[in-house]
Amino acid sequence: MARHAESELNVLERLNGDPSVEDKLTKAGRAQARALGEAAGPVELVVHTRFLRTRETAELAWPGVPRLVVPELNEYSFGVYEGTPWTGGFEEWVRTSTPYDESPGGGESRVAAVQRFVRGYRAVLERPEDRVAVVAHGAPVRYVLLALDGEPPTRVLEGVERARPFIVDADRLAEALDALGAWAAAPAW
Repeated sequence: MARHAESELNVLERLNGDPSVEDKLTKAGRAQARALGEAAGPVELVVHTRFLRTRETAELAWPGVPRLVVPELNEYSFGVYEGTPWTGGFEEWVRTSTPYDESPGGGESRVAAVQRFVRGYRAVLERPEDRVAVVAHGAPVRYVLLALDGEPPTRVLEGVERARPFIVDADRLAEALDALGAWAAAPAW
C-alpha cells in the first residue's frame, strides 16, 4: 500500500476530500509514481480511489496492470475545510474534536472514516489476486500503519511519505483491520 504521489494541491498545501476536484500529479509526482512501481515490484491488480491523483499514481506505477476503484478508501471528507490549508481551521478542529464529531459542514467523523477504510481494505482482502497494490491517501494508510505497530488511531495523524511502498501480507493486514474495527467500536484518544 502507498499514499499517492505529489499532486498540485499537495504543493499548494490544500485539503482535498472531494473526488470531483481535479488534482493532477506534478512532474515530481509522476517521477515518484514510476519509482513506486519499481520499488514495490510487480502486482496483479492495482486498487485506487475515485481521486485523479491516486489513479494517475496507479497508472504510472504499474502501467498495463488491471485497476479497481475502491471508493471506501477515498480521502477523508473535510466539510467546510475543503480546499483550505491544514492551518486554516482544520488543524484546530482535529485537536479539539472527539472521534465521533463530524467535520463541520458535511464532513465525516474520524470513527466513520476508520469504519469506511476498514470496509475498503476488507474488500481488497477478498480479492483472488495474490499481490495487490493499494494507492490511497494519507489517512487510510496511516491508520493501518498505526494498527500494524499495535497503536490505536491518534487525534492528530503523522503524515505519510508520498509514493512510499509499505508491503503488508494479508494476515497482518487482517489483524490490523480487526484492531481498527475494535477501536471504532469504542473510540478514545
